[in-house]
Amino acid sequence: MPADAPTIVATSGGMRPGRRSRVAFAPLVEHAVELSGTARRPKLVHLGTASGDQRWWNAELDEAAAVAGWDLRHLNLFTMPSVDDPEALLLDADVVWVGGGSVVNLLAVWRAHGLDEVFHRVWQAGVVLGGVSAGSICWHVGGTTDSFGPSLRPVVDGLALLPHGNGVHYDSETERRPLVQRLVAEGVLPTTHCTDDGVGLVYRGTELVEAVSEVRGKGAYTVTRSSDGTAVEERVEPRVLPGAR
Repeated sequence: MPADAPTIVATSGGMRPGRRSRVAFAPLVEHAVELSGTARRPKLVHLGTASGDQRWWNAELDEAAAVAGWDLRHLNLFTMPSVDDPEALLLDADVVWVGGGSVVNLLAVWRAHGLDEVFHRVWQAGVVLGGVSAGSICWHVGGTTDSFGPSLRPVVDGLALLPHGNGVHYDSETERRPLVQRLVAEGVLPTTHCTDDGVGLVYRGTELVEAVSEVRGKGAYTVTRSSDGTAVEERVEPRVLPGAR
């Protein structure tokens, strides 16, 4: 069942240690499933492109999905696509969840396989798109990344389903906040929405409708460019999700 509007859940979270598995899906992913509106066993597709489709991580997520009672499939692109028709697989999902890693490599590989155009159609069809870190930035115009090396640099060729910038790990990596503010002030990034670890942004269409959190006390932020060319940051208080810690 598709969501009633194109929906994206862009996060700096979504996973936590499991009780009987090493990892478990946390409330941000559960909220993405809820937004899909499915009334049956949820169907998720995971993309680990940004970390090179690590099969050991796929196996960890398989265990997490079994505990959650969800059907999970993986769209691997290394060394070749794992299915004949990636678009059909994605369209059959309730939620697509994209893992973290190198957003620059992710975008290059997706474009090589035509997934940039596919994802626009999947989003318009009502499949909830979501992800963490690289899997958050990718839906936006761009953000900040360590894809090129330890020092953060801008990336500005995201899929741009959302006409905003995106700042992830805003509270846990000290270089993120000042770089986002500088890039917005200089006009390299447009208005940029940012998340502390454990926080997600919910978009319906291209509008940010709320911030949500699986960790109490964390925040979201909107950084805009003022008329005098400086960056202005405003905190967006997230709604705390059920099961938050």
